[in-house]
Amino acid sequence: MTVTLLQDRTLPSGLLSRLDAPLLPIVAGLLVTFAVIPAMADDYWLSSIIIPTLVMGLAGIGLNLLQGYAGLVSLGSAAFMLIGAFSAYNLILRVPGLPLPLVLLISGLIAAAAGVVFGLPSLRIRGFYLGASTLGAQFFFEWLFSNFTWFSNDSQSLTISAPRLEILGYSLQSPLGRYFLAASVTVLLIGLAFLIVRSRLGREWMAIRDMETAASVLGIRVARRKLQAYAISSFFLGVTGVLWAFAYLGTSDAHTFNLDKSFQVLFIVLIGGVATIFGNFLGAAFIVLTPILLDRVVLAADLSFLGDQGALTNLQRIIFGAIIILLLIKEPDGLSALLRRARQAVRNRYAG
Repeated sequence: MTVTLLQDRTLPSGLLSRLDAPLLPIVAGLLVTFAVIPAMADDYWLSSIIIPTLVMGLAGIGLNLLQGYAGLVSLGSAAFMLIGAFSAYNLILRVPGLPLPLVLLISGLIAAAAGVVFGLPSLRIRGFYLGASTLGAQFFFEWLFSNFTWFSNDSQSLTISAPRLEILGYSLQSPLGRYFLAASVTVLLIGLAFLIVRSRLGREWMAIRDMETAASVLGIRVARRKLQAYAISSFFLGVTGVLWAFAYLGTSDAHTFNLDKSFQVLFIVLIGGVATIFGNFLGAAFIVLTPILLDRVVLAADLSFLGDQGALTNLQRIIFGAIIILLLIKEPDGLSALLRRARQAVRNRYAG
Protein backbone atom coordinates (compact mmCIF):
# COMPACT_ATOMS: atom_id res chain seq x y z
CA MET A 1 0.00 0.00 0.00
CA THR A 2 1.40 3.40 -0.95
CA VAL A 3 0.71 7.05 -0.36
CA THR A 4 0.89 9.32 -3.38
CA LEU A 5 3.16 12.33 -3.07
CA LEU A 6 3.86 15.27 -5.33
CA GLN A 7 5.13 14.43 -8.81
CA ASP A 8 4.00 10.82 -8.44
CA ARG A 9 6.62 10.07 -5.79
CA THR A 10 5.55 7.27 -3.47
CA LEU A 11 6.56 6.00 -0.07
CA PRO A 12 5.28 2.99 1.83
CA SER A 13 2.63 4.07 4.32
CA GLY A 14 4.51 2.39 7.16
CA LEU A 15 7.62 4.45 6.43
CA LEU A 16 5.54 7.62 6.19
CA SER A 17 3.96 6.90 9.57
CA ARG A 18 7.40 6.43 11.10
CA LEU A 19 8.52 9.76 9.66
CA ASP A 20 5.43 11.54 10.97
CA ALA A 21 5.28 9.77 14.34
CA PRO A 22 7.70 12.06 16.24
CA LEU A 23 5.80 15.17 15.12
CA LEU A 24 2.78 14.64 17.39
CA PRO A 25 4.64 14.29 20.72
CA ILE A 26 6.90 17.22 19.79
CA VAL A 27 3.93 19.49 19.06
CA ALA A 28 2.14 18.28 22.20
CA GLY A 29 5.24 18.91 24.30
CA LEU A 30 5.66 22.43 22.92
CA LEU A 31 2.00 23.22 23.57
CA VAL A 32 2.24 22.00 27.15
CA THR A 33 5.50 23.89 27.71
CA PHE A 34 4.55 27.24 26.20
CA ALA A 35 0.75 27.30 26.53
CA VAL A 36 -0.66 24.93 29.17
CA ILE A 37 1.90 25.40 31.95
CA PRO A 38 2.01 29.24 31.73
CA ALA A 39 -1.80 29.33 31.76
CA MET A 40 -2.26 26.97 34.72
CA ALA A 41 0.78 27.26 37.00
CA ASP A 42 0.91 29.96 39.67
CA ASP A 43 4.03 31.87 40.75
CA TYR A 44 4.91 29.32 43.47
CA TRP A 45 4.85 26.36 41.10
CA LEU A 46 6.82 28.25 38.46
CA SER A 47 9.49 29.60 40.83
CA SER A 48 9.88 26.72 43.27
CA ILE A 49 9.14 23.57 41.30
CA ILE A 50 8.96 23.89 37.52
CA ILE A 51 11.97 26.15 36.89
CA PRO A 52 14.39 24.13 39.09
CA THR A 53 13.12 20.89 37.54
CA LEU A 54 13.76 22.20 34.03
CA VAL A 55 17.19 23.56 34.90
CA MET A 56 18.37 20.47 36.79
CA GLY A 57 17.00 18.23 34.04
CA LEU A 58 19.12 20.21 31.60
CA ALA A 59 22.15 19.72 33.85
CA GLY A 60 21.39 15.99 33.80
CA ILE A 61 21.46 16.04 30.00
CA GLY A 62 24.87 17.71 30.11
CA LEU A 63 26.31 14.98 32.32
CA ASN A 64 24.44 12.20 30.50
CA LEU A 65 25.99 13.16 27.16
CA LEU A 66 29.38 12.59 28.78
CA GLN A 67 28.64 9.64 31.03
CA GLY A 68 25.76 7.86 29.33
CA TYR A 69 26.70 8.28 25.67
CA ALA A 70 30.49 8.72 25.72
CA GLY A 71 31.11 6.44 28.71
CA LEU A 72 33.33 8.99 30.49
CA VAL A 73 33.25 10.06 34.11
CA SER A 74 32.86 13.43 35.81
CA LEU A 75 32.31 14.18 39.48
CA GLY A 76 32.69 17.94 39.06
CA SER A 77 29.59 18.91 37.10
CA ALA A 78 28.76 21.81 39.42
CA ALA A 79 32.18 23.37 38.73
CA PHE A 80 31.19 24.02 35.12
CA MET A 81 27.81 25.36 36.23
CA LEU A 82 29.79 27.72 38.48
CA ILE A 83 31.97 28.84 35.58
CA GLY A 84 28.89 29.55 33.47
CA ALA A 85 27.17 31.59 36.19
CA PHE A 86 30.19 33.77 37.03
CA SER A 87 31.11 34.18 33.35
CA ALA A 88 27.60 35.45 32.55
CA TYR A 89 27.67 37.82 35.52
CA ASN A 90 30.99 39.35 34.44
CA LEU A 91 30.01 39.53 30.78
CA ILE A 92 26.86 41.48 31.61
CA LEU A 93 28.72 43.67 34.12
CA ARG A 94 31.78 44.46 31.99
CA VAL A 95 30.29 44.42 28.48
CA PRO A 96 27.12 46.54 28.75
CA GLY A 97 24.54 46.00 26.07
CA LEU A 98 25.55 42.42 25.33
CA PRO A 99 22.32 40.54 24.44
CA LEU A 100 21.26 37.84 26.89
CA PRO A 101 21.26 35.02 24.29
CA LEU A 102 24.86 35.92 23.40
CA VAL A 103 25.75 35.98 27.11
CA LEU A 104 24.39 32.45 27.48
CA LEU A 105 26.31 31.27 24.43
CA ILE A 106 29.65 32.78 25.45
CA SER A 107 29.28 31.57 29.05
CA GLY A 108 28.68 28.06 27.77
CA LEU A 109 31.74 28.28 25.52
CA ILE A 110 33.93 29.44 28.42
CA ALA A 111 32.73 26.45 30.45
CA ALA A 112 33.40 24.23 27.42
CA ALA A 113 37.01 25.46 27.25
CA ALA A 114 37.47 24.62 30.93
CA GLY A 115 35.89 21.21 30.29
CA VAL A 116 38.47 20.45 27.60
CA VAL A 117 41.32 21.30 29.99
CA PHE A 118 39.99 19.08 32.76
CA GLY A 119 39.10 16.41 30.22
CA LEU A 120 42.72 15.97 29.17
CA PRO A 121 43.37 13.29 31.83
CA SER A 122 40.76 11.11 30.07
CA LEU A 123 43.35 10.54 27.33
CA ARG A 124 45.51 8.65 29.82
CA ILE A 125 43.40 7.38 32.70
CA ARG A 126 39.95 5.84 33.18
CA GLY A 127 37.39 4.90 35.79
CA PHE A 128 37.93 5.89 39.42
CA TYR A 129 41.13 7.82 38.70
CA LEU A 130 39.41 9.85 35.99
CA GLY A 131 36.59 10.64 38.43
CA ALA A 132 39.16 11.84 40.95
CA SER A 133 40.78 14.14 38.40
CA THR A 134 37.45 15.72 37.45
CA LEU A 135 36.73 16.13 41.15
CA GLY A 136 39.76 18.43 41.17
CA ALA A 137 37.85 20.86 38.96
CA GLN A 138 35.13 21.07 41.61
CA PHE A 139 37.52 22.07 44.38
CA PHE A 140 39.70 24.31 42.20
CA PHE A 141 36.95 26.52 40.79
CA GLU A 142 35.07 26.72 44.07
CA TRP A 143 38.32 27.93 45.67
CA LEU A 144 39.05 30.32 42.78
CA PHE A 145 35.70 32.13 42.83
CA SER A 146 35.65 32.20 46.64
CA ASN A 147 39.08 33.81 47.06
CA PHE A 148 39.35 36.28 44.19
CA THR A 149 36.79 39.03 44.67
CA TRP A 150 37.24 40.39 41.15
CA PHE A 151 34.88 37.73 39.86
CA SER A 152 32.11 38.96 42.18
CA ASN A 153 32.83 42.65 41.47
CA ASP A 154 34.68 43.05 44.79
CA SER A 155 31.61 42.10 46.79
CA GLN A 156 32.38 41.61 50.47
CA SER A 157 29.95 38.69 50.61
CA LEU A 158 31.39 37.18 47.39
CA THR A 159 27.84 36.85 46.02
CA ILE A 160 26.58 37.71 42.57
CA SER A 161 23.05 38.96 41.91
CA ALA A 162 21.05 38.42 38.77
CA PRO A 163 21.02 41.51 36.53
CA ARG A 164 17.87 42.75 34.91
CA LEU A 165 16.85 39.98 32.53
CA GLU A 166 15.42 41.09 29.22
CA ILE A 167 15.44 40.12 25.56
CA LEU A 168 14.69 42.68 22.83
CA GLY A 169 13.35 45.06 25.45
CA TYR A 170 10.95 42.53 26.98
CA SER A 171 11.43 42.10 30.73
CA LEU A 172 11.89 38.58 32.09
CA GLN A 173 11.91 39.58 35.76
CA SER A 174 8.57 37.99 36.66
CA PRO A 175 8.27 34.27 37.50
CA LEU A 176 6.53 33.75 34.15
CA GLY A 177 9.27 35.60 32.30
CA ARG A 178 11.99 33.57 34.01
CA TYR A 179 10.04 30.41 33.22
CA PHE A 180 9.89 31.32 29.52
CA LEU A 181 13.65 31.96 29.56
CA ALA A 182 14.40 28.60 31.19
CA ALA A 183 11.89 26.72 29.02
CA SER A 184 13.11 28.27 25.75
CA VAL A 185 16.76 27.49 26.47
CA THR A 186 15.83 23.97 27.62
CA VAL A 187 13.85 23.24 24.45
CA LEU A 188 16.70 24.49 22.24
CA LEU A 189 19.31 22.42 24.07
CA ILE A 190 17.10 19.32 24.06
CA GLY A 191 16.91 19.64 20.28
CA LEU A 192 20.68 20.08 20.11
CA ALA A 193 21.21 17.02 22.32
CA PHE A 194 19.02 14.87 20.06
CA LEU A 195 20.90 16.06 16.99
CA ILE A 196 24.22 15.22 18.65
CA VAL A 197 23.34 11.71 19.84
CA ARG A 198 21.84 10.80 16.46
CA SER A 199 24.78 12.20 14.50
CA ARG A 200 28.06 10.56 13.59
CA LEU A 201 29.57 12.15 16.70
CA GLY A 202 27.00 10.48 18.95
CA ARG A 203 27.46 7.10 17.30
CA GLU A 204 31.22 7.31 17.70
CA TRP A 205 30.82 8.27 21.36
CA MET A 206 28.76 5.13 21.90
CA ALA A 207 31.34 3.04 20.05
CA ILE A 208 34.06 4.37 22.37
CA ARG A 209 31.85 3.72 25.38
CA ASP A 210 31.16 0.12 24.38
CA MET A 211 34.68 -0.85 23.30
CA GLU A 212 37.37 1.81 23.01
CA THR A 213 40.00 -0.45 21.44
CA ALA A 214 37.66 -1.59 18.68
CA ALA A 215 36.60 2.00 18.05
CA SER A 216 40.24 3.00 17.62
CA VAL A 217 40.86 0.11 15.22
CA LEU A 218 37.86 1.25 13.14
CA GLY A 219 39.52 4.62 12.66
CA ILE A 220 37.63 6.70 15.22
CA ARG A 221 39.77 9.49 16.62
CA VAL A 222 39.26 8.54 20.23
CA ALA A 223 41.22 11.40 21.82
CA ARG A 224 39.39 14.07 19.81
CA ARG A 225 35.98 12.54 20.52
CA LYS A 226 36.67 12.35 24.25
CA LEU A 227 37.66 16.01 24.43
CA GLN A 228 34.61 16.94 22.36
CA ALA A 229 32.45 15.04 24.84
CA TYR A 230 33.89 17.02 27.76
CA ALA A 231 33.51 20.28 25.83
CA ILE A 232 29.87 19.71 24.86
CA SER A 233 28.94 18.40 28.30
CA SER A 234 30.56 21.42 29.95
CA PHE A 235 28.80 23.77 27.51
CA PHE A 236 25.41 22.39 28.59
CA LEU A 237 26.40 22.64 32.25
CA GLY A 238 27.70 26.20 31.82
CA VAL A 239 24.41 27.37 30.34
CA THR A 240 22.59 25.50 33.11
CA GLY A 241 24.63 27.38 35.71
CA VAL A 242 23.51 30.70 34.26
CA LEU A 243 19.86 29.64 34.44
CA TRP A 244 20.25 28.30 37.99
CA ALA A 245 21.83 31.54 39.24
CA PHE A 246 19.74 34.03 37.27
CA ALA A 247 16.39 32.40 36.42
CA TYR A 248 15.96 30.41 39.65
CA LEU A 249 17.95 31.70 42.63
CA GLY A 250 18.44 35.33 41.70
CA THR A 251 21.63 35.47 43.79
CA SER A 252 24.39 32.93 44.40
CA ASP A 253 28.01 32.45 45.34
CA ALA A 254 30.70 29.89 44.65
CA HIS A 255 29.41 27.57 47.38
CA THR A 256 26.01 27.41 45.67
CA PHE A 257 27.68 25.08 43.16
CA ASN A 258 29.43 22.84 45.65
CA LEU A 259 30.11 19.11 45.68
CA ASP A 260 26.54 18.40 46.83
CA LYS A 261 25.28 19.99 43.61
CA SER A 262 27.60 17.78 41.55
CA PHE A 263 26.21 14.69 43.28
CA GLN A 264 22.66 15.94 42.71
CA VAL A 265 23.35 16.05 38.96
CA LEU A 266 24.87 12.57 39.14
CA PHE A 267 21.81 11.23 40.99
CA ILE A 268 19.55 12.80 38.37
CA VAL A 269 21.33 10.80 35.68
CA LEU A 270 21.25 7.55 37.68
CA ILE A 271 17.61 7.92 38.75
CA GLY A 272 16.32 9.12 35.39
CA GLY A 273 18.32 6.61 33.36
CA VAL A 274 21.73 6.53 31.71
CA ALA A 275 21.88 7.31 27.97
CA THR A 276 18.48 8.99 27.84
CA ILE A 277 17.41 12.58 27.19
CA PHE A 278 13.94 12.94 28.69
CA GLY A 279 14.77 10.57 31.55
CA ASN A 280 16.87 13.36 33.05
CA PHE A 281 13.71 15.38 33.69
CA LEU A 282 12.18 12.42 35.51
CA GLY A 283 15.28 12.30 37.69
CA ALA A 284 15.18 16.07 38.23
CA ALA A 285 11.50 15.95 39.20
CA PHE A 286 12.33 13.19 41.68
CA ILE A 287 15.18 15.24 43.20
CA VAL A 288 13.07 18.42 43.43
CA LEU A 289 9.73 16.96 44.52
CA THR A 290 10.71 14.17 46.91
CA PRO A 291 12.16 16.46 49.62
CA ILE A 292 9.04 18.64 49.42
CA LEU A 293 6.78 15.60 49.80
CA LEU A 294 8.86 14.28 52.69
CA ASP A 295 8.62 17.66 54.40
CA ARG A 296 4.83 17.57 54.05
CA VAL A 297 4.68 14.01 55.39
CA VAL A 298 6.83 14.88 58.40
CA LEU A 299 4.64 17.88 59.21
CA ALA A 300 1.45 15.88 58.76
CA ALA A 301 2.75 13.05 60.97
CA ASP A 302 3.74 15.51 63.73
CA LEU A 303 7.14 13.99 64.43
CA SER A 304 8.26 16.87 66.64
CA PHE A 305 8.81 14.41 69.51
CA LEU A 306 11.93 13.20 67.68
CA GLY A 307 13.77 16.40 68.50
CA ASP A 308 14.55 19.79 67.03
CA GLN A 309 14.32 20.85 63.39
CA GLY A 310 17.88 19.67 62.72
CA ALA A 311 16.99 16.11 63.71
CA LEU A 312 13.92 16.20 61.49
CA THR A 313 16.01 17.47 58.59
CA ASN A 314 18.50 14.65 59.05
CA LEU A 315 15.62 12.15 59.19
CA GLN A 316 14.33 13.47 55.88
CA ARG A 317 17.78 13.07 54.35
CA ILE A 318 18.04 9.50 55.60
CA ILE A 319 14.63 8.64 54.12
CA PHE A 320 15.52 10.40 50.88
CA GLY A 321 18.79 8.46 50.59
CA ALA A 322 17.03 5.18 51.36
CA ILE A 323 14.48 5.85 48.61
CA ILE A 324 17.27 6.52 46.10
CA ILE A 325 19.12 3.31 47.07
CA LEU A 326 15.92 1.24 46.87
CA LEU A 327 15.05 2.73 43.49
CA LEU A 328 18.50 2.01 42.06
CA ILE A 329 18.38 -1.58 43.36
CA LYS A 330 14.90 -2.27 42.02
CA GLU A 331 15.33 -0.33 38.78
CA PRO A 332 19.02 0.10 37.88
CA ASP A 333 18.11 1.44 34.43
CA GLY A 334 16.23 4.35 35.96
CA LEU A 335 12.72 5.77 35.88
CA SER A 336 12.79 6.09 32.09
CA ALA A 337 13.08 2.28 31.76
CA LEU A 338 10.28 1.80 34.28
CA LEU A 339 8.07 4.19 32.34
CA ARG A 340 8.96 2.49 29.08
CA ARG A 341 7.95 -0.92 30.41
CA ALA A 342 4.70 0.44 31.81
CA ARG A 343 3.86 2.00 28.46
CA GLN A 344 4.65 -1.25 26.66
CA ALA A 345 2.48 -3.20 29.10
CA VAL A 346 -0.46 -0.87 28.41
CA ARG A 347 0.03 -1.27 24.66
CA ASN A 348 0.17 -5.06 24.93
CA ARG A 349 -2.97 -5.13 27.04
CA TYR A 350 -5.01 -3.05 24.60
CA ALA A 351 -3.49 -4.82 21.59
CA GLY A 352 -4.49 -8.17 23.06
